[in-house]
Amino acid sequence: MMKKRNLLPALVIVIIFFGGIFTGVLITGNKSESGQSNTIKIDNAPKSAIKPKEKALPQIDKTKSKVLISYVQDYRDPNMIDYSKLTHVIFSFAHPTKDGGMLLNGDQPLKNLRTIVMKAKKTNTKVEIAVGGWFHMYGGESYPYFQAAISNPTSRTKLVNELTSFAVREKLDGIDIDFEHPRSNADAQNLAAFAKELSQQLHPKKKELSVAVYPKINANTLKEIGAVKYDPSMFQYVDHVNIMAYDGQWDDGYHAENLSTYPYAEKIVEYWGNYFDQQKLSRDKLVLGVPLYAQPADPKIKQVSYSTIVNQNPANAANDTVKMNGTTYYYNGDTTMKKKTKLALEHGFGGMMLWEAGHDAQGPKSITSILFGAIKDSSKEPLKYYTVKKN
Repeated sequence: MMKKRNLLPALVIVIIFFGGIFTGVLITGNKSESGQSNTIKIDNAPKSAIKPKEKALPQIDKTKSKVLISYVQDYRDPNMIDYSKLTHVIFSFAHPTKDGGMLLNGDQPLKNLRTIVMKAKKTNTKVEIAVGGWFHMYGGESYPYFQAAISNPTSRTKLVNELTSFAVREKLDGIDIDFEHPRSNADAQNLAAFAKELSQQLHPKKKELSVAVYPKINANTLKEIGAVKYDPSMFQYVDHVNIMAYDGQWDDGYHAENLSTYPYAEKIVEYWGNYFDQQKLSRDKLVLGVPLYAQPADPKIKQVSYSTIVNQNPANAANDTVKMNGTTYYYNGDTTMKKKTKLALEHGFGGMMLWEAGHDAQGPKSITSILFGAIKDSSKEPLKYYTVKKN
């Protein structure tokens, strides 16, 4: 009798335990065929009992949304690039062929590109390759080669496939189109078709597409230039539009002082900002380019790099002109660079672009560092200009 009495409490516990499980199953049920759980709706519960816990809004670092892009020529030493300050490095150039092929200028450029990709990954810096440019490896301008390649649907598709395959194989983050420059409506339409087709290949692979564009403003008269054509549909397919706001010395004769002035940048920012507003495109795609080289007053003398100017005298970094080699050179010093960065970002632009990394100074006088700091500081100030979204 004592043994039977000792078993009774244990039996009660077992019945209660399994009864609770069975009751829970009846209440919650299994998931229906539609994938929804059959749960009991509590209509009379107090609101405080079913109010979800409020979550704090995520903290967003505004500087991460702004880009600092630098082109780098294919013969540069990959070790001289400050990857930590850049969001993108654009390796220049892949050369198009008329039948839609692409070429690099020898074996060394490919080795340099692979080193850049390896180093850039350490700082989460994206690497793209630019196709086109002004000069072609076969001599002369790239224009006739690029124009022929994108004018024919067959060669255009071939070039798209060549670039995409190369980007995948070399673990690149995207492609930059540098067609200098579309000179007719047909050119503009073919370029737009090329961008669309390339976008359809790259974006599903989580790769970016950017395009370098002519500034469309005469540096001397500060009026619009109509000779270069763009089809506005092209800009919907790209992630960044890198405005080449330099080389103004060639407008209306040779004027070295017009290389890339602040008033020139103001008109370019105004023009492209308004253009994108009219096309209902986000200004955040726009990137203002600045030069890292100096233009000589005497056209018979070669350009010099910003690093050459600063190495001669670090105080030159604060100026926009310097006398060397028996001539005056015009360039953008750090004060002008900061002003241009502020100008672009206050007008809703997505960031800044440099041509090109190989011309920059090293250390604290580096323009890359100056622009990086200016972009970072801009995040502390409210924007003065906004893009108005029209319904």
